[in-house]
Amino acid sequence: MSSGTAGHVARSTVRPHSETTGRTASRTPSRTFLRASDGVTIDAVYDPGAAVYEASRTPADHPVFVVAHGFTGAVDRPHVRRVAQAFARHGAVVTFSFRGHGASGGRSTVGDREVLDLAAAVRWARELGHARVATVGFSMGGSVALRHAALYRDDTDAVVSVSAPARWYYRGTAPMRRLHWLVTRPEGRVVGRYGFRTRIHHRDWDPVPLSPVEAVPRIAPTPLLIVHGDADGYFPVDHPRMLAAAAGDQGELWLEPGMGHAEHAASDALLRRIGEWVVHRAG
Repeated sequence: MSSGTAGHVARSTVRPHSETTGRTASRTPSRTFLRASDGVTIDAVYDPGAAVYEASRTPADHPVFVVAHGFTGAVDRPHVRRVAQAFARHGAVVTFSFRGHGASGGRSTVGDREVLDLAAAVRWARELGHARVATVGFSMGGSVALRHAALYRDDTDAVVSVSAPARWYYRGTAPMRRLHWLVTRPEGRVVGRYGFRTRIHHRDWDPVPLSPVEAVPRIAPTPLLIVHGDADGYFPVDHPRMLAAAAGDQGELWLEPGMGHAEHAASDALLRRIGEWVVHRAG
């Protein structure tokens, strides 16, 4: 897969904001629609992290965190906003809704074409003047962050993958069996659309995308952090251990005691530690 070009949709939206263009950025959040390289529109929000900016500084002086949410998340969901607010203490933040989620266009492919959405968000962060970009993904977004870093090797300066699977088609836990029903069955996709506000594509993967564990060795020398809870109900600890083994000396594993799954389970203290790790590695 070649690196695509992200563009802006002519129409921008929604909340009161100041424009962000070129090498400068306003100190208030801005919102726009991006266009992924396959034409899907992606709802995205930029928070310049005004609390950490000094009057004399520019976006290049701080890293930007590009947050990739989990399946059924969206840019306006409270757990995604909480993550964004935590990272805004350490730098600027780009959040967005994957295709099929929230106000973004298209349908979810549950981790396949979503790599194009993340690429569009990273491209926007660069256009806003940020010289250092870190991607932080949760669950499905964690797998997308790993694949993005492997396929778009020069786009990121640090990668954090939280609660991600190591391999596809895993059905070893009850939550994952329910998720597979949601994705693969027509009645499940109806529940996804109306119950979880997530529009899911009906086609199977063809071809099957590069798996997370296959992607990890291709990320080096970009710094990589793998975070996983030892009480994760979706993916047991063999998943992060597989990813860490594939990363070798180029990766770092935090196995968090008592932590469950993804954004909901990430404590404020953990988000602060992730923010500090990014500043140290991408700073």
